Amino acid sequence: MPLATSTVESLIGAAPARYRAAVVLAAGTGVRQGECFGVAQDRLDLDRQLLRVDQQVILLARRPPMLAPPKTSASHRTIPLPKVVCEVLRRHLEQFPVQHPEGLIFTDEEGQALRRTRFSREIWRPTVAAAGAPRGTGFHDLRHYYASLLIRHGESIKTVQRRLGHATAAETLDTYAHLWPDSDDRTREAIDSVLEASPADAESLPRDE
Repeated sequence: MPLATSTVESLIGAAPARYRAAVVLAAGTGVRQGECFGVAQDRLDLDRQLLRVDQQVILLARRPPMLAPPKTSASHRTIPLPKVVCEVLRRHLEQFPVQHPEGLIFTDEEGQALRRTRFSREIWRPTVAAAGAPRGTGFHDLRHYYASLLIRHGESIKTVQRRLGHATAAETLDTYAHLWPDSDDRTREAIDSVLEASPADAESLPRDE
């Protein structure tokens, strides 16, 4: 099951100030961890509330973190930024001005690109513990949370697919089909919304003789 909003809020509150905006961005856009770490300032348009995803931070054996294209061609996308995410990112950029030569907005204390393994060990796991989140909660669960919000608010399969950067709608369904309302429930709601009568009107409905 997706994380509860209260759990996400606790994770945001428990995260160190330097990385709090990364948690908000992941929960508010569904970007993958590498895509989140790869966000550069010139990929953000906070006035138009847009984020361009066209790179990610990856790790190769015995090499420093490096930038690479996203997971698939479908992962190249532009994501609408909610107002709350824009506000948090503005505060982050004011508090932690960009120092990375490639313009990355999330870096370690030395201004270097984030290492997934070190981030998990030193930042994320302590944050999960401090927030009282379920044991084993991963950064990727923020992506699932975002998807669950889109589905809960009636977004189509194709929209969820585009926002998450899935290659096909089938991939989206394979992962999130259980979150869409049950077809039986939708059938009941569709008919009830049209034909449901108040108790006072029930006598006016046609009856079988």
